[in-house]
Amino acid sequence: MAKYFDPQLINGPAGDPGLYVDLAFERRALLFDAGELGSLAPRKLLRIEHVFISHRHMDHFIGFDHLLRCLLGRDKTLYVWGPPGIIEGVESKLNAYSWNLIESYKANLVLHVSELGQNGRLITSEFSGTQRFQRKDLGEAHLVGDLVVADARYNVRATMLQHGIPVLAFVVEETTRINIWRSRVEEMGLEVGPWLNSFKDAILEGLKDDAPISVAWADKSATHPRDLPLGHLKSRIMKATSGRKIAYVVDAAFTDANVKAIVALAERADVLFIEAPFLHKDVDQATARNHLTAMQAGLLGRWSKVGQLRTFHYSPRYRGREHLLADEAQSAFRGGCHLP
Repeated sequence: MAKYFDPQLINGPAGDPGLYVDLAFERRALLFDAGELGSLAPRKLLRIEHVFISHRHMDHFIGFDHLLRCLLGRDKTLYVWGPPGIIEGVESKLNAYSWNLIESYKANLVLHVSELGQNGRLITSEFSGTQRFQRKDLGEAHLVGDLVVADARYNVRATMLQHGIPVLAFVVEETTRINIWRSRVEEMGLEVGPWLNSFKDAILEGLKDDAPISVAWADKSATHPRDLPLGHLKSRIMKATSGRKIAYVVDAAFTDANVKAIVALAERADVLFIEAPFLHKDVDQATARNHLTAMQAGLLGRWSKVGQLRTFHYSPRYRGREHLLADEAQSAFRGGCHLP
């Protein structure tokens, strides 16, 4: 079964945090945190349409300049989401440069930046290249529940955690997975081709069953109708199932409030990407720095009933011994150890 989401830890488990989620077959991508981005090819950076920043510590935000440089000169709107202070952070980065030549660019880059506050409060500002990236405040709104982005193909939800400062954790969920039965397409005499993408889009957009769908026939010599009703095709060649769910949790203290929020957000995710900077024998260090231990990360995965646990953001103190962190987390995840 083809995967619509293709998640990739940009710098592996020991490097700067960053999760690149490719939206397969669409030339679109999502970026969760912007640590060092040098390993991403420009073609991948150009696909990014939303950037979700957990918080503004350097290892989560330093790559934003790299992304900005790659996108300059492109006709594009980049949506940036983050905790309180993200607008000021982006503005400060932009103000660090001189933009006196940008009027000569034919294409215009626009940064649409929103910060998520308590109780669903949403503040948004815009920075346009044609205005030398001067800040334009767009006002306030409120989220509907924890929903941040509602796309036809996916939803992104967020929750606030504590790390000494507010930190955001995210979940991206495929709205519906549409599985095409190739054999049935061929049995109908239809061609397996690009028209199927339009068929899927019509379903996701909620078009009525009598909506006409342009199809392609395998036998080009015969006379066939150009369109078939959406409902007829739905009943013959596809099956809709729940889509994949991917959770991203980083830089969070192991507190009752954080545990409750993480478990609620990540519940039954297919994959949970979660930080595991310290071994549990160093729990005092983890607690002092508002981080999780590998054991705690594994337990959170087990309590959330996720399908797969992927740990990252390992502390440099374990360089050459990273497997110990991975092993401890997986042991807790599978029920092999418990908190004292």
